[in-house]
Amino acid sequence: MQAIVDADIVIFRCAVVSEQDSFNVACLRADDMMRRILVQTQAPTYRAFISGGENFRYNIDSNYKAHRKLKADPRWREDLKQFLITEWGAEVTDGIEADDALGIYQTPNTIICSIDKDLKQIPGKHYNFVKEEFFDIEPLEALQFFYKQLMIGDTADNIFGVKGIGPKKADKLIDPLIEEEEMYFTVRRLYDDYERMLRNGKLLWIMKREGDIWTPGEELSTYYDQQVRELALKSETSAAQTPPSSENTGQGTSG
Repeated sequence: MQAIVDADIVIFRCAVVSEQDSFNVACLRADDMMRRILVQTQAPTYRAFISGGENFRYNIDSNYKAHRKLKADPRWREDLKQFLITEWGAEVTDGIEADDALGIYQTPNTIICSIDKDLKQIPGKHYNFVKEEFFDIEPLEALQFFYKQLMIGDTADNIFGVKGIGPKKADKLIDPLIEEEEMYFTVRRLYDDYERMLRNGKLLWIMKREGDIWTPGEELSTYYDQQVRELALKSETSAAQTPPSSENTGQGTSG
């Protein structure tokens, strides 16, 4: 079993708690966190990923994570990146986030090590190294999680979903569904702007292979169009079968 580690999380957490400490102390904390991950997962090999400066999502929406730029980085963040690259062989992603790399390289023989909820989109074995919890994500669960996120959005990344939809309502709408066509239809009907839904989907989707940017396929679009036509037909049929009111026919009783 190979551990694939979200090194962005390791770096950030160790930098934050080392704000008042020396760089050596920050390195010791990062070193200890990496070692504990490998011990707890019993992984003989690992790969660690750091997000590079370029990210295709910024080209999709310039507001993506824009609010984070206003916040000062923890003191040792950049230095810890170099420490993990030099001492732990961490790999810097090019044009994608570390999350995408974890999704791309997840296999039946790997375990994702992170605390990022977005990675629940990726089937397979997972380890939350802060809570020290192991869990498995099934393919259906992963797909449902994406469509729930598409409804809810992610304010931490400046992505706003459907107004009035939170986790509980998203669970209620998506959990009973097992076909992606049904999930897509349910979410698309709630959006008042199709282009915004597409943009949000591309931002929220975590890659499972290189170049894997979310776009609804022809089958999803065809299913949606069919369901819309069927609903319109049912509505027309129901209206035609509804008897006219006495007010409309002029046959009301006289007083």
